[in-house]
Amino acid sequence: MKKLLLGVLCLTAVSVTIAQNTEVKKKVIDLGKIDLSNRPNDHFMIQYGADGWLNAPDSAKPSGFSRHFNFYFMYDKPFKTNPHYSIAIGAGLGTSNVFFKDTYVNLKSVSATLPFTDVAASSVNRYKKFKLSTVFLEIPVEIRFAQNPVTPDKGFKGALGLKVGTLLKSYTKGKNAISNTGATLYGDKYIVKESEKKFLNSTRFAVTGRIGFGNISFDGSYQITPLLKTGTGPKINPYSFGLTLSGL
Repeated sequence: MKKLLLGVLCLTAVSVTIAQNTEVKKKVIDLGKIDLSNRPNDHFMIQYGADGWLNAPDSAKPSGFSRHFNFYFMYDKPFKTNPHYSIAIGAGLGTSNVFFKDTYVNLKSVSATLPFTDVAASSVNRYKKFKLSTVFLEIPVEIRFAQNPVTPDKGFKGALGLKVGTLLKSYTKGKNAISNTGATLYGDKYIVKESEKKFLNSTRFAVTGRIGFGNISFDGSYQITPLLKTGTGPKINPYSFGLTLSGL
């Protein structure tokens, strides 16, 4: 997964460079005749895809399709010297749902470190479905390239950036409590939520990359800051990759 994510980010950088060299060979655009004030260039972005954790020990490894859903409102400002490039800054929410199998993450623990308890070989009850969810208020910043500066939604595009976020909420959700034999205890609609932020870093920084055509692009991100606070658990670095639907 780490190689795949780094590949996406590297491919984005290489593709932007290639596209730049290609455009240089084309005729020079008369900047004074281009009206970019109302161009559609990803002023709104929705992202959905897979999440993972790097450097997680076996006791804390996610299982299943962990996923994210993000949405951002962006302000895009083209460079005066070259309209193919622009800088974008915005705000939005980034959410992550990381799933576990036979692992209980105890956010309510009074211990100094966050427990990841393996319940597979024990006689204690567990949940058939269990996840750790986080919600961040984020500010993304991107340096963008658009093959077609007048109508970016009709050509190749790429972006490299950084996003900073502050933690709004973190919680675990267990659904359908079962016994060690797999029998349901309270019915499959039974849900338990536990909310606590003390173990998780309240601020996160992540590098991002996108590459695509028109309103659809592939995206990837890598969180530089660890998921957990220093001394509260293993140094886990979340990553994600997926699709971005953009417009306006």
